[in-house]
Amino acid sequence: MTDSWANQHLSGEPISGADLHLELHGLAPGPGPRTGLRAGLMDALREAVRTGRLTPGTRLPSSRSLAADLGIARNTVADAYAELVAEGWLTAQRGSGTRVAARAEPRRPAPAPPRTRTTRRRPTYSLLPGSPDLAGFPRAQWLAAARRALMTAPYEALELGEARGRVELRTALADYLARARGVYADPGRIVICSGAVHGLMLLGTVLRARGVRAVAVESYGLDLHRNLLVKAGLRTPALPVDERGARTEELADDPEVGAVLMTPAHQFPTGMALHPDRRAAAVDWARARDGLILEDDYDGEFRFDRQPVGALQGLDPERVVYLGTASKSLAPGLRLAWMVLPDELVGEVAAAKGPVDWVSSSLDQLTLAEFIASGAYDRHVRSMRLRYRRRRDQLVSALAERAPDIRVTGIAAGLHAVVELPPGTERSVVEAAAWQGLAVEGMTRFRHPSAGAVAPGGTAAPGGSDALVVGYATPPDSAWAGALDALCRVLP
Repeated sequence: MTDSWANQHLSGEPISGADLHLELHGLAPGPGPRTGLRAGLMDALREAVRTGRLTPGTRLPSSRSLAADLGIARNTVADAYAELVAEGWLTAQRGSGTRVAARAEPRRPAPAPPRTRTTRRRPTYSLLPGSPDLAGFPRAQWLAAARRALMTAPYEALELGEARGRVELRTALADYLARARGVYADPGRIVICSGAVHGLMLLGTVLRARGVRAVAVESYGLDLHRNLLVKAGLRTPALPVDERGARTEELADDPEVGAVLMTPAHQFPTGMALHPDRRAAAVDWARARDGLILEDDYDGEFRFDRQPVGALQGLDPERVVYLGTASKSLAPGLRLAWMVLPDELVGEVAAAKGPVDWVSSSLDQLTLAEFIASGAYDRHVRSMRLRYRRRRDQLVSALAERAPDIRVTGIAAGLHAVVELPPGTERSVVEAAAWQGLAVEGMTRFRHPSAGAVAPGGTAAPGGSDALVVGYATPPDSAWAGALDALCRVLP
């Protein structure tokens, strides 16, 4: 900070213009004539524009403000600005100040394409699973909730909050989860985290510190989740999955397993719901082993053919950790998720997160709390449930008409469906889709490294050994018909 800036500020004179960092090299400091000052200032401004630090349209500080910051005469700055305007580097108009001119950038040679016989097209359409229809994000309702939340937020809400998250959001979630998902949820049991991945990272740290050596995972699932647990120092043996969901009766086979990660409401990616007998078996195992069930309820609100299955956590809140997220119901970019924990884990998870909430914006938490409490969240979920149900129905109808030998499996729920393929065709279909500009994943992509295509006991893996996992929620409405047509064209 220059003395002139400080004197101006302390005297109460208004400061105008934006801060601008310039290095004026080769100028003699101190009183007396300072030759080359205008030329040095012009060189510094040209260099800032040339290197992209000042982009076209950027408004520069006023000559008075910049002169005060640099401790030089205002006329020197005004003359430098005038010459750069004449050269075409800057523009000046009454009322809009001095700005960087829109200049033609030097054209760089395009990089040579890779030396391959053919070049694949960039995807025109995406049916990758895991993302909602982001065009359906309720912008107006979210903005209204943000405005109400900000207007009523206490001053302390702008500070770093406690590790568990804002009490307003935890209270709103406790009411919603109990009502909509059958979760036994008290605000004191809830910890807010920055996405489900962040929650798993915290749980992995806590479980390893407790002496847990292995966390069983479903034989089909996200490698990202497995890798997080492995990074925490935990083994991740595969729990077989069949047409009734994870085979929880086999949890007792590995004495080192102290916890299991499951998606009971809608197994990802096979699309099955965990059978009631296996839900009970999982809870019995956790009680007998003093173990934990990590319930990933990533899209449990989206069941189309019946009332959504309630959360497994309601069977034993002291043996089940419930993980929920706004990534599927609203948008992954919000980075908001939550864990409903057994009482004995709350302190340990909060300690693993740190003394304060470093990762989740207090204002975003307050906005989501207001969004839920006002009923806007319920209305949005119902609206998206209808949209996704129509998408799934259209997918089933199109395949029945254009590829009658292809079957869609899994319950009518969530944001994706499993499309079975003839044996030995999965890889060729995925590659053909890529050539047609369609991004889609095969079932093999989600298989645990130690799991085969056929489950133990001779039971075929859900979706068969070859299948596509089709994310029908991903395309916006404008691209849905084209994506569906591209899919039908590449199927056997």
